[in-house]
Amino acid sequence: MDTDPAPATAPRGAAPQPLPLAGITVVAVEQAVSAPFATRQLADLGARVIKVERPDGGDFARAYDTAAHGLASHFVWANRGKESLALDLKDPRGLEVLHELLSGADVFVQNLAQGAAARLGIDAAALCARYPRLVAVDVSGYGPGGPYAHKRAYDMLVQCEAGLVSVTGTPEVPVKAGIPAADIAAAMYAFSGVLAALLRRGTTGRGGPVEVSMLDALAEWMGHPLHHTMHGGEQPVRTGLAHAVIAPYDAYPTADGDRVLLSVQNDREWGRLARQVLGRPDLAEDPAYATNAARTRGREKTDAVVAEALGRLGADEAVRLLEAAGIACARLNSVAQLAAHPQLAARDRWRQVDSPAGPLRALLPPIGLPGGAEPRMGAVPALGEHTDALLRALGMTGAQITALRRDGVIA
Repeated sequence: MDTDPAPATAPRGAAPQPLPLAGITVVAVEQAVSAPFATRQLADLGARVIKVERPDGGDFARAYDTAAHGLASHFVWANRGKESLALDLKDPRGLEVLHELLSGADVFVQNLAQGAAARLGIDAAALCARYPRLVAVDVSGYGPGGPYAHKRAYDMLVQCEAGLVSVTGTPEVPVKAGIPAADIAAAMYAFSGVLAALLRRGTTGRGGPVEVSMLDALAEWMGHPLHHTMHGGEQPVRTGLAHAVIAPYDAYPTADGDRVLLSVQNDREWGRLARQVLGRPDLAEDPAYATNAARTRGREKTDAVVAEALGRLGADEAVRLLEAAGIACARLNSVAQLAAHPQLAARDRWRQVDSPAGPLRALLPPIGLPGGAEPRMGAVPALGEHTDALLRALGMTGAQITALRRDGVIA
């Protein structure tokens, strides 16, 4: 029977729906980007995330830089909304505290160096055997087996191993992505793996292990060039901002020093570009330009004609004319221009989160839940900020906490 779709927003006067992960407790032994960014997504959606850090400095990403008002920009980005517990897991007393937390947790995530979690008995397989309802995630560089299992797996190294660098850059120079693509890929698969495992637990009553490797995640993201190469016999060439088989498709300088990228997808669009933007209606029918195949063969001439026309215009005027002609275009923005992007401002995408350095700007998470509560963008924690409160909640006395701190087990 057909039914009407659910309304996109809550009925007038009705309370918003709660965040979907409210009531879920996550314990994370995490560092750098891949696991922290995964658990931040869980925190944004309402989960309680307890971040377990080393007492002697904590997550090493805390020291990457001091760009965010004295805090590390990576750490600020990937760790809001968490509680920090500074705990030495190599001390049996610290490990006992971790297990007390896990006995009441729903999810555990770790991305320690390969083999470290197993030596502590906190790898996903061991924990799921001990706590049947727990969803436990192992995030690694190259996976638990094979000849690369124990290789160091920093983001740039995995970008190289996964072939991303080989298809990124100019014909002369391969370059890595300007963001930690391997870390982010692994984080998002860990995040979605947790959601899938929690959904399965809802029907079976059992949690289970989740495995994600940075190489597997980024290799999946390489799907287009991978399949093109495997099934077509040749690797796509690096073309910078250009497109290997479409012209014009590139960024062109404008008179005011900016650059505007445009993409002509078919010959009808080329005709409009020639007439309405380039001021060269003759090129719409010229056999040297009229078809994409011809424009691609003569890419240098095509680009020169477009560059000459856009070089006479300011960026605002170029975008206005291109959009009026129905040509896809974009500004080649800097990061500062992204931070001031009018679309983000118009859609009210910015919020402030608290931190040890004071309020910081942060973007709302990309997942929108119309009719529900806004994502919980909690504070960025100081190292060990919640240690005492968490231990008291486990039943420890002040004297016990003082003794653990004196012995360096907590901070």
